[in-house]
Amino acid sequence: MNAIKHSRIMEILERETGGHSYKSHKYSLDDSERSPVEYGEASKSIQWKRRGETKDIRAYVSLVELSHQIRGGEQLFTYFLDGSRHVYKVDDMGFEKSGNRTAIYPIIAGQIGIGCCRRENKRMYCEKFEREIVVAMPDIAQSSGKKQGFLTATAQKLNAGTELARISSSGWKFSTILSYKSAKEEREYNDKGTAQIQNRMMENEQKMVANLVSEKKLNDTNFLVKDGSLEYRPSKAMRNNEREYQKFKNNYDYVIGVSKKFNPEVCLVLGDKPNPGFIAKLPPYHRTPVAYFTDPDFLGDIGFAVWYIRVRDQARTRTPFDGIVKVEKILVTSGEVANGMDSDLVDLISAHIINERNPVCYGSDMRWANHLYPIYLTERYVKSHYLSTESFLHLF
Repeated sequence: MNAIKHSRIMEILERETGGHSYKSHKYSLDDSERSPVEYGEASKSIQWKRRGETKDIRAYVSLVELSHQIRGGEQLFTYFLDGSRHVYKVDDMGFEKSGNRTAIYPIIAGQIGIGCCRRENKRMYCEKFEREIVVAMPDIAQSSGKKQGFLTATAQKLNAGTELARISSSGWKFSTILSYKSAKEEREYNDKGTAQIQNRMMENEQKMVANLVSEKKLNDTNFLVKDGSLEYRPSKAMRNNEREYQKFKNNYDYVIGVSKKFNPEVCLVLGDKPNPGFIAKLPPYHRTPVAYFTDPDFLGDIGFAVWYIRVRDQARTRTPFDGIVKVEKILVTSGEVANGMDSDLVDLISAHIINERNPVCYGSDMRWANHLYPIYLTERYVKSHYLSTESFLHLF
């Protein structure tokens, strides 16, 4: 019996879209050696309106005593979520435009992994894990009279007819084809494709949080810590549906986001001008006052409590911002929006975050000073399931 001949992904995409594959050099678009500081001016749409906590605090808050008091006691954080993606340029593809002109666009592919680990009796377990492969193509690929649902149908053909079928038993699947705008803008096409994959990853994170909430896993003694920002952009349809919009906010009642990298220029806790030095000079195991943060253009009327904590002594780090994490909490209730987050809860969360810093991963990660260890373990768990770069690119 003859063996089934599997095609590479680009062969099927070329056939289905009518484009022309140039079989260009394939390479990774990821940059893992990034600074924890995101420099540059803050977006004009960002508004730091007022304080984001119930107490009028204008100086650093020491958490040394509280972190010692709760050490070894009941845990507050039970679930840890990390979303990750590896992105690659896998080809250039040409598409005919008006006037017998051919335009060339990059084809961007990505592996997306979303993992949630649960801590129970001081041991870590996998609670949920999802992975998928996606491709981002220019919107011109589905023009020229293609039927509605073309991208979905093409994705199904990729699963059945490519070499991906050989690795489907490991849990990887080709889930969808994403579309980026082919119109010329200041933003490069590679960045447009990467942004679509990033958005897909964030959507998957939101779905996992929603599933945990529907399963009643999260409460005031079982918080979830999400690696990175909670700045999820609600869809236009969601904003127009008051019930769904409030449900979206309620999902994050017991969720905090902890970011290892941030832009210190947006910190306005001591006046109406950026004051990054106020963050850089944070003493060990102290936090800043909480700011109330909104970004109406991107996030609608969702309000955030945002503050910074130094979890490492600066003397043991390389830069002023190493050892500092940014913490976010969505303000869910009308009381929180009006009066800010309860300052005692802010202190309790902050003290628990400080206690999550040990042990460390010296040398294995340049971001070690900003890591919370359970998040580090979750991140490593997710990334351990990725296909190697060589194996992944061979699919195309």
